[in-house]
Amino acid sequence: MSAGRIPAAYAASGRRALRVTLVAAAGFYLFRYGLDSPVAATYALFGTVALGGLSKIPGTGRQRAATVLRLLPVCWLLVVIGTWLSVRTWSAVAGMFVVGFALAFSAVGGPRPAGAAPGLQLLYILPSFPPYDPGSLDERLIGTTTGLALFAAAEALILPGPAPPPYQERAARAAHTAAHCATLLAAPPYALTDADIRAAHEAGRTLRSLFVPEAERPAGPGRRDRALTHTGLAVRTLLNRLTQLPATPGGPPESAVTAVLHAAARLATATASHLRAGPPPVAPYEELVAARAHLSALSAAPAPTDGTAPAPDLPPAVLRRHAAVLEAADAALTMGTAADIAVQGRTASLEVSPGRFWYATAGAPSLWWHRLRGHAERRSVFFQNAVRIAMALTAARLVAGLDTLPHGFWAMLATLTLTRTTMDETWSTIRRALAGTLAGALVTAGTLALVGAHTAVYAAVLPVWMLVAFTVGPVKGVGWAQGLFTVLVALVFAQLAPPTWRLAEVRMLDVLVGSAIGAVFGLLAWPRGAHDELRRATAGLLRRAAEIVVATSASVAEGGATATQSGVTGHRSLQHAVILAESAYAQFQSEPTPFGGRRRGVVLPEVDWQATLMAGHHTLWGSERLLGPPHAPPGPAAAESVSGLGDRVAGRMLLVSAALDPGADTPTASVPPIDPALTGFTTEPPGAPRLYYATVSWLGSLMNDLARIAHGSRE
Repeated sequence: MSAGRIPAAYAASGRRALRVTLVAAAGFYLFRYGLDSPVAATYALFGTVALGGLSKIPGTGRQRAATVLRLLPVCWLLVVIGTWLSVRTWSAVAGMFVVGFALAFSAVGGPRPAGAAPGLQLLYILPSFPPYDPGSLDERLIGTTTGLALFAAAEALILPGPAPPPYQERAARAAHTAAHCATLLAAPPYALTDADIRAAHEAGRTLRSLFVPEAERPAGPGRRDRALTHTGLAVRTLLNRLTQLPATPGGPPESAVTAVLHAAARLATATASHLRAGPPPVAPYEELVAARAHLSALSAAPAPTDGTAPAPDLPPAVLRRHAAVLEAADAALTMGTAADIAVQGRTASLEVSPGRFWYATAGAPSLWWHRLRGHAERRSVFFQNAVRIAMALTAARLVAGLDTLPHGFWAMLATLTLTRTTMDETWSTIRRALAGTLAGALVTAGTLALVGAHTAVYAAVLPVWMLVAFTVGPVKGVGWAQGLFTVLVALVFAQLAPPTWRLAEVRMLDVLVGSAIGAVFGLLAWPRGAHDELRRATAGLLRRAAEIVVATSASVAEGGATATQSGVTGHRSLQHAVILAESAYAQFQSEPTPFGGRRRGVVLPEVDWQATLMAGHHTLWGSERLLGPPHAPPGPAAAESVSGLGDRVAGRMLLVSAALDPGADTPTASVPPIDPALTGFTTEPPGAPRLYYATVSWLGSLMNDLARIAHGSRE
């Protein structure tokens, strides 16, 4: 099946359908006709369909095969629990809620657990219905194991597909681009061309989750994924700082500036090599640390004895450039450390800050607990989705158990596959699904009436129909998928029991019941999905960031008199706000725009949600860097200026926050992208020390982030 002869979507779907069909049919026929075990045949087929058809496990063939094998013990446990709890309705219902929530909430572990969750739900649902026969547990486990083992082999060996570049390679390429930019800025003419700036923007763009294949996104709770995420953010920050570096005032830059840029370039090159299995960048890292310290010392001056700020020897334009270069150096050092943790884990060779890289020495259980605890609240979209699907499945199981709904398994399958994260999407999906199911039921009724009890016909048609269903359904949409699957399950059950045309009627009834339950809980449980939650989460993030901006600016103005311990709690709150906003943003990307095309409450012309997340990270990094040991007060003029600018940036954050999440009486005027009063704070007070310029540079970068939010930049 060549992508050059048929559309790419059908080629990819067809490759997957071929693997599922070969394994499902082989397992089903082996047990049904070879070993005369209908129970094992059923579990071999539906085990393959669960993790091969219903699940969307991302990655290459070998990656998916490894995921299936790792999930095999989980599948055994689900079949065992489902079998033993199914004998009583109350235990089956209670188990459905607990297991349904746990499997749905496992999506916090990253794209692979999230993709496998629907299939695992199906493997628990299957033994929860008649026949209630714990004595057949061994056959159920044999069938499940055979099907999944064969499917893992098929994923690894049959048309596995090309492997996209991993995130680690993307980060290495972006680091090379950063090295190139830093090298150009350290040599005549000490500037980047438009082509270089475009290349830097494109390199940073390739690290955005929107443009990274789902299987390669470092979204898991483990140390490596956290470090890779940190590496990507640091590289993007470094590229941004280099492209916005102020021009050299009146001639070539000082040797200390070029030394920092050269050292940053060498560290970026060494980091890229390290990400590609090269040696740790210890020497370049230490070189940049020394060069940064030397540049910091040049623009610092001894503390005066009368409490006033010293008059630096360097002009303000030079100090501004120094501050910007030091910010770039900080991003480069962060990049190198995070990359070293990603490659070497706990044995990282570079110095690890316990604050910024808190995860470096934590164990896997601790990191998982941190992720689970962070999302165990009603504002987390992962928690919302888990509650929604658990309640819907529990209600479907209760209805099926109390009303003895024939083939209630199908009703729960409909609830599982048709419930979406927004009510708009759920209703649209149900309408198409019911139309498709009706068409499939008509075809099923006609087929069963014509063929009757001739099992050989169903056996011959099943693999062909399965191949068509799993090829066309994912491409054409839920209506086609439901219609084709309706005929498919009829072909399967016609080989397990004497068929009748009433099977089509039962299938239609079950899908109708399951759809109704999904619609009810889609309406009752957070019906707007991530669209509103992202708005609230990013607004809360900006409010937390505004608090830290004010506290940090005040600390700088007071000479560090404000203890950093007072900011620890604020930092943790902002980190938690960033986590919630990132998860909401990830779900937001997969949801369609609500009916009407306008999201309630957003009065900005267009929103770059990624810029909001970057503003949160930049607030944390800059605050941690500036809240160092106590220092001399910067003088009355500089203190007033830095406090005023901090208040202005914080106020700007609150304005954007109110625009994203307005209250009942919030003014509806749109927020201009650039603060019109900001220009009054850009003149340097006489005698301002280096720390003043470092703070102003940080606040200026935050203002750039806020401008990008309002502009809706897509870089």
